[in-house]
Amino acid sequence: MDLYIYNTLTRNKELFKPITEDHVGMYVCGPTVYGDGHLGHARPAITFDIVWRYLKHLGYKVRYVRNITDVGHLENDADQGEDKIAKKARLEQLEPMEIAQYYTKRYLDAMDALNVLRPSIQPSASGHIIEQIEIVKKILDSGYAYISEGSVYFDVLKYHQDTNKYGILSNRVVEDMLQTTRDLEGQSEKHNPADFALWKKASPEHIMRWPSPWSDGFPGWHLECTAMSNKYLGERFDIHGGGLDLLFPHHESEIAQSQCAFGHEPANYWMHNNMITIGGQKMGKSLGNFITLDEFFTGTHKMLEKAYSPMTIRFFILQAHYRSTLDFSNEALQAAEKGLKRLLEAHKNISKINPSKECTVDIKSIEDKCMEAMCDDFNTPIVISYLFEAATIINKIIDSHEKINQENLDKLKSFLDVWINDILGIKGEQNSDMMPTIDGLVKMIIELRADARANKDWAKSDELRDKLAALGVKIKDGKEGVTWSIE
Repeated sequence: MDLYIYNTLTRNKELFKPITEDHVGMYVCGPTVYGDGHLGHARPAITFDIVWRYLKHLGYKVRYVRNITDVGHLENDADQGEDKIAKKARLEQLEPMEIAQYYTKRYLDAMDALNVLRPSIQPSASGHIIEQIEIVKKILDSGYAYISEGSVYFDVLKYHQDTNKYGILSNRVVEDMLQTTRDLEGQSEKHNPADFALWKKASPEHIMRWPSPWSDGFPGWHLECTAMSNKYLGERFDIHGGGLDLLFPHHESEIAQSQCAFGHEPANYWMHNNMITIGGQKMGKSLGNFITLDEFFTGTHKMLEKAYSPMTIRFFILQAHYRSTLDFSNEALQAAEKGLKRLLEAHKNISKINPSKECTVDIKSIEDKCMEAMCDDFNTPIVISYLFEAATIINKIIDSHEKINQENLDKLKSFLDVWINDILGIKGEQNSDMMPTIDGLVKMIIELRADARANKDWAKSDELRDKLAALGVKIKDGKEGVTWSIE
């Protein structure tokens, strides 16, 4: 099937055609590593993990680049104020790179727990200072940047007057920006308040600094992604992704920088995942209303009624289309938890099916529907609805209301393995090393219960069942015998 992607640049779903046949280059903006990752960080990571997984499923060879911002991201996403990482280092009395290394590891550990695959390349801003300086030189040579008191700024007004392109991604009007942008302290060195820094001269107390032709300083926040995407994917690549909050000014500025340095826009398709909200308000560190991923996994935040597993978090995020707003609540997470358990239990129960010579189920039609949904801008909630349809079929087969032959049973198992594990990236979370022991203990109790029932000791039978239930173990009496699952 043809793949269609919603392109933020054109506000339309477009047929995906890679620049190089069978190859895809994708760049996604990663985190600024000055604190623990939260639910808002999980959404873009999972969104583009799904994109990467599905492109590979379609047969593309994908180079996926996701950066780590460890320098140049100032407070309030502006050109003034303290570097976010440097500020954290000052408060913790550590070196900035200690902070960056510590929180990079914490971020990657959380992503591993969420089963987010590591990208092909994960470059850091501080490791590409030379490349960023070279791009600043190119933009200066093009006439769209100027030096002011040791810093270099991009001339937004001149660029827009010549190209009419600043605001092409965000639909913002430059004239309105010039009227509404506040004149902050220190912005007098800019020609216009809307201009943004390509290189900043470091103040005496600024630790993170590098030599350049203009001053000892550091690169502007927007510049790193232009430099690293160009280095690893070329001047033009297929997909640029990130959160909707990066659309302006970050991605808008990336387009302007690439246009002036290389003569064209960097990416053919721009993809943006929407926000996660709490009570309708965006979740973020700057607002102080975020819940870290570690707090979700341990249940230690005051807003959480309980701990939620990494796969519950992943499933919760995938139940909404990536371009829709997703509002956090304990009720929504608990519903996701129940749905996930139902799906994984059905997946596990395939092993209990005894095939027959007859077959009354059509696996291919469900798989085709899943493909159709994913090819329509990666519509994971629709895919999940079809997986639940498959789960219902499995339960009907076990209850002998449907029949399936060996060939279609193999197809059903392969279908769920691919779509649950490989494409959606969902895996069982029970400790595989302990499962044989747990299984043996539960079966031993089930046998004791069977003995009690055989002796018509109904009170003992109910007591054993209730004690298992209190531990989260549900037992089910069926035609094929007694089965159990963890609730």
